[in-house]
Amino acid sequence: MEIKYMNQLANLQFALPAGSINSYVHSVNQVPILSFDEEQRLARLLRENDDIEAARQLVMSHLRFVVKIARGYSGYGLQQADLIQEGNIGLMKAVRRFNPDVGVRLVSFAVHWVRAEIHEFILKNWRVVKIATTKAQRKLFFNLRSSKKRLGWLNQQEVNEVAKDLGVKPSDVIEMEKRMSNYDATFDTHLDDNEESYNAPASYLENNETGPEELLESEQNINHEQETLQNAMALLDDRSKDIISSRWLVEKKATLHELAAIHNIS
Repeated sequence: MEIKYMNQLANLQFALPAGSINSYVHSVNQVPILSFDEEQRLARLLRENDDIEAARQLVMSHLRFVVKIARGYSGYGLQQADLIQEGNIGLMKAVRRFNPDVGVRLVSFAVHWVRAEIHEFILKNWRVVKIATTKAQRKLFFNLRSSKKRLGWLNQQEVNEVAKDLGVKPSDVIEMEKRMSNYDATFDTHLDDNEESYNAPASYLENNETGPEELLESEQNINHEQETLQNAMALLDDRSKDIISSRWLVEKKATLHELAAIHNIS
């Protein structure tokens, strides 16, 4: 069922146009963001009826989110288009596994799958010699780079601090620093699609900064609140609309005294 689902989604043309990243980014940004209710409806159609069109709409509305995440991995010397494409695969896997009954937005659930797929791609292609194969090494690979940018070459005290922060052995930090200092001339282009070797997204450390998934979820919530407010305002008479709008919805808010004078309210 999983293979069939991925093949069906792959046939729906989520691929990037060759040599046209800017036009792709522009096009995915034009896809409307789903409201919470619409996201729930589509997720249930997919979960209960294997509705591939519902899956397509869920994926399409979140492609912009993949682009934002992929841009955060631009320092590894890999093509942006490849990172986005791998992130899209993670998004499709997340859509398939998304459970609307849990009550979270798809964007919050999908971020782990998108990042994990991009991580796997980077690890397989960044070096000919596989640089990180264990869980500890993977943690170090995606976190030691930022530590080295701040600290340069690590002394023993800094090694101990990094090891403590990441929950690994100091010897693992030293070994990874050595590996990352050795540059190869070519990239490993072999891709292993064996699902059994796939590492769970929870094995990676999270960035404490506000991520694109949080920004997008915030945007979705704002859109939902605006839609709810518009529906409620439509039920009011003109005077009530003007009072609420003038008092709460404009930058220069009217005082109660001003509103009373305008509407002849004592």
